[in-house]
Amino acid sequence: MTKEQVLEKLKFDIELRGLSKNTQDEYLTKAKIFQDYFDKPATELGVEDVRQFLHYLTTVKKLAPESVNTYNSGLRFLYGVTLNVNLNLRQIPRHRKPHKLPDILTQEEIQALFNVCDNLRDRCILMTLYGAGLRLSEVASLKVADIHSDKMQLFIRNAKGSKDRYALLSQANLEMLRAYWKAYRPKEWLFYSRNHTGTHMTPKAIENLFKKYVKKAKITKKVTVHTMRHSFATHLLESGTSIYHIKQLLGHSNINTTCVYLHLVKIESLNVTSPLDQITESEKANG
Repeated sequence: MTKEQVLEKLKFDIELRGLSKNTQDEYLTKAKIFQDYFDKPATELGVEDVRQFLHYLTTVKKLAPESVNTYNSGLRFLYGVTLNVNLNLRQIPRHRKPHKLPDILTQEEIQALFNVCDNLRDRCILMTLYGAGLRLSEVASLKVADIHSDKMQLFIRNAKGSKDRYALLSQANLEMLRAYWKAYRPKEWLFYSRNHTGTHMTPKAIENLFKKYVKKAKITKKVTVHTMRHSFATHLLESGTSIYHIKQLLGHSNINTTCVYLHLVKIESLNVTSPLDQITESEKANG
C-alpha cells in the first residue's frame, strides 16, 4: 500500500464514523506528516516508529503537550482502525496536560481590540466571537440563516462533538451584524474568504486577524482567539450568571469543563469575607 492509499483508506474510515470535518483534517494531516517523516507508508512502520516520531515532536520540534496528543490520537486511529493493527498503547502514552489557568482579557482590553479594527468585517468577527462565546471554527462557519434575530440567538451547527446548539445573540452584536450585512451583502456564509473561492473564512485567517489586532492594541498578555470565549464565560460569571447557564451557552457536555471558570473569577468580585475576619470581628464585638 502506498502513502496515498493509506490516506485514502483513513479518509474513508473517518467518513464512515461520521467524525467532524475538523477531526478529518486533523487525522489526515497528522498521518501525512508521520509518513513523510519516514518517507514510508504507515503499513511499513510500527510502534517503535510511532514512539520515535512522538519523541521527535516533543524533544526536537518542542511541540506543546496538547499538540503532541493530537498526533497521538491521529496515529492511534490510523493503526487501530484503518490498518487494524493492535498497538501496545502503554508504549505510546499521552502527555499529561499542565493545568495552567489561561489569561483573560478585561472588558477594557476587549473594547480596545474592537477600536483598533480597520474594517467593519473584522470588527464584526471579533464582536461575534466575544458576544456569543464562540469557538474559532464556529464563527468561521456561520451562515446568514443562522442569525435568529427574533429569538436573539445564533444557531451553531455541527459544533464540537457533532452537536447543534443555540448561542447568545446580544443586541450590540445584532446591530453590528446588520450594519455588516448592509455593507457586504453576504449570501450563504456570513464571513466569506477573500481569496474568491466562494467558501467561508478559514479558522487560520481569523486567527491571523486576531493576532494582528492584539498587536495593534498593544496587548501583551499571552492570548489566542479562544481567549475571547474564556473572557465571555468569566465576565458572565463575574456578573452573577449561573454556572449552569454558562454551561448551556458554551455547549459543554460536562459541568466540570465549565467549572474551570470558577478559578478565573476575580476574588474581589465575589464579595466574600474570609472566616478569619468573621472570627476576629466576633471577638472584637464580644471583647
